Amino acid sequence: MEDSNRSGNASLHEISDPARRTVLRLSMGAAAAALYGPMLGACASPRPGPLLGFTSVPPSRLDSVIVPPGYAAQVIAPWGEPVGVPGAMPPWRPDAGHSAAEQALQMGMHHDGIQYYPLDGSTRGLLAMNHEYVDDGLLHPDGRADWSAEKVRKAQAAHGVSVIEVAQAHGQWQMVRPSRYARRFTAATPFAVGGPAAGHALMRTAADPAGRTVLGTLNNCASGMTPWGTYLSGEENWAGYFDGGDTITEDQRRWGLRPASWARWGQHDERFDARRHPNEFHRFGWVVEIDPSDPGSTPVKRTALGRAAHEGAWVAVTKDGRAVVYSGEDAAFEYIYKFVSRDRIAPGGAAANRELLDHGTLYVARFDADGRGRWLPLVHGQGPLTAANGFADPGEVVIKARQASDRLGATRMDRPEWLAIDPRSGTVYCTLTNNSGRGAPGSPGVDAANPRERNTMGHIIRWQEDGDFHATTFAWNHLVLAGDPANERPEARGNVKGDFFGSPDGLVFDPRGLLWIQTDVSSSVMHQGDYARAGNNQMLACDVATGEVRRFLTGPTGCEITGAAFTPDARTLFVNVQHPGETPRDISDPSDPMKYSRWPDGRAARRPRSATVVIRKLDGGPIGS
Repeated sequence: MEDSNRSGNASLHEISDPARRTVLRLSMGAAAAALYGPMLGACASPRPGPLLGFTSVPPSRLDSVIVPPGYAAQVIAPWGEPVGVPGAMPPWRPDAGHSAAEQALQMGMHHDGIQYYPLDGSTRGLLAMNHEYVDDGLLHPDGRADWSAEKVRKAQAAHGVSVIEVAQAHGQWQMVRPSRYARRFTAATPFAVGGPAAGHALMRTAADPAGRTVLGTLNNCASGMTPWGTYLSGEENWAGYFDGGDTITEDQRRWGLRPASWARWGQHDERFDARRHPNEFHRFGWVVEIDPSDPGSTPVKRTALGRAAHEGAWVAVTKDGRAVVYSGEDAAFEYIYKFVSRDRIAPGGAAANRELLDHGTLYVARFDADGRGRWLPLVHGQGPLTAANGFADPGEVVIKARQASDRLGATRMDRPEWLAIDPRSGTVYCTLTNNSGRGAPGSPGVDAANPRERNTMGHIIRWQEDGDFHATTFAWNHLVLAGDPANERPEARGNVKGDFFGSPDGLVFDPRGLLWIQTDVSSSVMHQGDYARAGNNQMLACDVATGEVRRFLTGPTGCEITGAAFTPDARTLFVNVQHPGETPRDISDPSDPMKYSRWPDGRAARRPRSATVVIRKLDGGPIGS
């Protein structure tokens, strides 16, 4: 986990008292009355009855996916399956003996964020999904031994994004192959650059002197869908792919560059050696936009949204039709951002909105101790964002978004990950997964928004903008402090209550208004200490109106549960299972890859594989009902 924020932004712990933090655990109804007042009243719509209709599943340590009675789970699209590019469908090899060229036509490794794009309503559509990183111990037949250029190319081919076509027939979902929509985006795919950093001097390299075309996207984590039908993917821990050697600058250090990367790409691909190509380092850390419905389109890195360790990006729409994009950085003590587009969303889909995300205003969040907050503009020439302070122009502001946020005094958060926007109230939710460094010697202490020292369990924060999504002020509170014993006491009215969980990560609202929470407990602490009774990672449903949380799904050994996409009728749920079998060292042992998991292939498996799980209710009803 990255922790490179050494800014001097003031801590709020001196004015964040225990009574205040107790108020911040109120359930949605009580919190809205106490903090938001009438703002939510006009937005809330009556509901016919309880949203949670399933029986909670218990914690599990089994090497399988478990769902409630009355539900069925089906596995599709595991790592290594051909995506379905016509005329180019190399099959999966159980020993992972496929080549780098073959991998570039197959499902990538370690599935993450996922979105569903209808082609025929809720029975046929496209799935776009991220592949966050690779485990070289499983990716290559002999693991990390005899490191080579071919292994680097194969690792790069297993990163990125997949677009596949899926359809339902006879109660089952399957990949449609071949498909004219099938496509892979890897660490070698050309991406255009849009926005204020396009062509900037800090984006130019020997291979791209114009600074407008970047090869590849990597460490893609969460995802969002735009109202005009495109896919937004966040480039997260990209800094770990570069070698910095012994000449790391202060700016590079602020982004987490280290002498040697764990990926070892720089040994055989010199563009990942920051000593030789320092500007290549600036060309990652962006939100990328992909049009799944146009297989001939060029993906774009949207620099107006700022450079960061982006978990993902999620879109709201203002009353006058402008796009507002929320994002967070999955790194200790980093920031939450939003971007407000200059122009309105135009009718006509992706083709009519090709430059919408290239023009607008980027903001970073400050959470004050009184339950109020402010969006601070990252605008060149305003406040400290001047040439005298190292920001020569608008392009340099977005390239150095962290440094700009440091200067503005934004609130340093406990790893802000996924966001979700309540379609009924407009309330924005964000998971703060954990931060064991909070309050450690030399690190920031607690503040109102991050109220626990050594925060091993994480929490979920939420806010309501003042009037509309483009507002510069907001009211905030906490949905839940994960792991708090009060959450499990049925009599503890006012608290979010229900099944135990920690390290909240994935977050999504379904079409019925249920908030779904996914967990990412690290394999290094899973089943230990506070997590001894949590079992494997899981997915839970929360009725934000009542505060009730129920466990809906548990995953196989060592996995992360991540990514969730519903069909429009809410009757099919796609969920990704990432890195099953991950060891406590966070990498797999190539000498015994089946020691921890054989999911999803079972006894015949030669290695575990990330995959997508399709969940349906046996009576055909909406998921969770």
